[in-house]
Amino acid sequence: MITKIQINDARFPLGKGAGSDAIHRDPIYSYAVTNLLDDSGLVGTGFAFTLGEGNDLVCKAAAFYAEQLKGKDIEELMANFGAVFHQFSNEQQFRWLGPHKGVVHLALASVTNACYDLWAKKRGVPLWKLLTDLSAQEILNTLDLSYLEDELTREQALALLQSNINSKSERLGIIEAGYPGYDTSIGWFNYPDEKVRENCKKAVAEGFTAMKLKVGSTDPERDIRRAHIVREVAGADIKVMLDANQQWTLPQAIKICSSLQSMNPYWIEEPTHPDDVLAHATLAKAIAPTKLALGEHVPNRIIFKNYLQTGSAGFMQVDAVRVGGVSEFITVSLLCRKFNIPVVPHVGDMGQLHQHLVLFNHISMGHEALFLEHIPHLQPHFVHPVKIQSGVYQTPMEPGSSCDLKSLN
Repeated sequence: MITKIQINDARFPLGKGAGSDAIHRDPIYSYAVTNLLDDSGLVGTGFAFTLGEGNDLVCKAAAFYAEQLKGKDIEELMANFGAVFHQFSNEQQFRWLGPHKGVVHLALASVTNACYDLWAKKRGVPLWKLLTDLSAQEILNTLDLSYLEDELTREQALALLQSNINSKSERLGIIEAGYPGYDTSIGWFNYPDEKVRENCKKAVAEGFTAMKLKVGSTDPERDIRRAHIVREVAGADIKVMLDANQQWTLPQAIKICSSLQSMNPYWIEEPTHPDDVLAHATLAKAIAPTKLALGEHVPNRIIFKNYLQTGSAGFMQVDAVRVGGVSEFITVSLLCRKFNIPVVPHVGDMGQLHQHLVLFNHISMGHEALFLEHIPHLQPHFVHPVKIQSGVYQTPMEPGSSCDLKSLN
């Protein structure tokens, strides 16, 4: 059983220009880390991602949730985790601060992810293996589908899971082949043009078949110039994505996105405010067939449902260290599967946890194995950092979710 908890505020300054975008010019990648220690000596590690100040607030809220898990057996806890998630996310002491968003929901992500890590370690398998071995009913028992019933009832969810699990043997080859990655670090916002050019050449040489550039400058001509640099270096066959990090108003987005279409972007990401579902629906129609990628700042399954209902997104970027953890990630992935929208996660975890989740999405839910974002900056801090060869994530085999950090002391 869980006997002890530890909460850590871990912050990692980055190199010059790294991690910068149109909004966050000097980020400090930070994790609110939850460790759940059980009486057999195992430690479940989970975290939520922030960019510096406020990380301590998430830690305080995580401690509140984690304390309630003392004395619980992890197998019994996960057998009906959907009910636990529902209880915690509607905790009366915290709900006013959300609901289902902000500091308290990030804290829930940290604790939830620690539970999944401990569960996998208890069974002695990597998280992807644990998840793909679960039956449809066992998966459903870990989920909270409340507020989704107008689109996805429990009966519909069970049928959808079962239908895809029955064909999962057709997709097991991904374990040996590895999951494709894309390089999101070629064009951080503060990188000069020449560094973007050099990074593109390097990414192509390393085998990446997709890459992403940060846009959202006060001068749109800078964005257009840099986007064409990437296209020129990458060539016509490489997928190039553009990420504005919410910088534009809707009128600006319509105008600038139309101009950027000339370099054939694979998607345009977060063009305007993440809460403005209708603005994204309007923009999606205005710039079709160019697609939008949305979800980095979407905090919960209900808003994801709205994006799907309005046809706003061509790609969904749900992040398990942003929403309420693995449980809500799977819920959103299931909802996206119903709407046949690809899930391409944002990786606040640097891909450590998500390399497991995309394998599960593909094998057990039938999602396309498109690609997974790759950000290398914090690799030295993980006990088992992701392994990328020729632009492909190599399947992790160590027990757990790959989220263990080296000593924070």
